This record gives sequence, C-alpha cells and structure tokens, in this order.
Amino acid sequence: MHPPAEASRSPRLGRFITLEGPDGAGKTLQAQRLVAALEARGLATRLTREPGGTSLGEGLRSILLTPGESPISPRADALLFNAARAQLVAEVIRPALEAGIIVVGARHADSTLAYQGYGAGLPLAELRVLADVATGGLRPDRTILLDIPAEVGLARKTADGVTRFEAAFDLGFHERVREGFLALAAAEPDRWVVIDATASPDEVAMRVLEAAQSVL
Repeated sequence: MHPPAEASRSPRLGRFITLEGPDGAGKTLQAQRLVAALEARGLATRLTREPGGTSLGEGLRSILLTPGESPISPRADALLFNAARAQLVAEVIRPALEAGIIVVGARHADSTLAYQGYGAGLPLAELRVLADVATGGLRPDRTILLDIPAEVGLARKTADGVTRFEAAFDLGFHERVREGFLALAAAEPDRWVVIDATASPDEVAMRVLEAAQSVL
C-alpha cells in the first residue's frame, strides 16, 4: 500500500491555522491581527487567503467572487475553489510548513463544505474527496470558527465589499452555511474552536490568539 499523500512528503515543521465563518464574520481582519500578534512574539508567520494567494488563485478569485449576470453552478464553484486551493497549497502553504513557518489562512477546504455542501446541497462525501485531491490530504492543525448570525454578518458588508455570494444568494442559503460550519465544528472538537464574532474586535482577537497558541 502507498502511504498517505501527506506522509510521503517532507516533515511538516510549521503549523497550519485557519479562520472560517459566514460572510461578515471578520475573518480577514482577525487573520491579519493574528499574524501581527504571532510575529510580535518572534514567530515566522505567513498569511494566506482563499481563493487567492497565487497568480492563478487571484484570477479565479475574480471569477468566483465578482457579481455577474451568468450564474455559476455549485459543482463548478467547488471545482474552481479547489483549483485555486490546489495551487495555493503547492506553491505557498506546503513549502512554508516544511520550512517551519506558521501559516494563517483566511478560509480553507471547510468553506467549500459549508457553502457548496450545506449551503448549496452538494454531497459532502464528494466534496471531501475533491478537497483531499486538491490539498494532498493537508488538514489544518487548528480551525477557528468566527460564528455570527447570517443576518448580522450580511449587514456588516459595505456596498463595495459585496461579493457574488452576498448578491446572488438569499438569507436561507447563508443560514444553512452557518449551520454547516457549526456542524463541522461539533464533529471535530479537537480541531475546531468556536468564537462569538459578535463580540468586540479586540475581544475576538484575544480569543483567536488563545486558540492559535494552544497548538503552537
């Protein structure tokens, strides 16, 4: 038998920490604050975002997030997000981890499970297989869920920050996404930490740092 994809690679010396959550939860801001806090402690850290982080990923980000007239099917969404993810893992995340760097990611494969799985109704088993192919079996050491009611998160979005997912999907979709994230967290309590994202940004940042430090 062949060893698992990740086991056959170089040792993983760094740590991979991801922030997940519904739209408007503050993932980008809190990921930036976490990186700054870790770097202030002398830890080598790399910030990534999904989709994006590579030339291919940024091109796909524009396609995936820019509101447009032609709808994209959930299965096409899942394939495109995972294409961007595969390039990010190969080009950025895995080399950083092998160099002993802490990688902080604003979204990763769990977002596809929540959005295209729980939100849009694609089979979770198929999405998990797709994610395993895209990442080579890479899984975060810690996933921090910034939990927020869908209507509260959506109300935080400014007009110039609205993506295709806020523009084209109704509140019911976003409520299912939130429920999906909570279900994923409940199924893997050793990996996930759930934080109330309705608290003040400073309170959330403190709790995010505590959750990250527990695996460093």
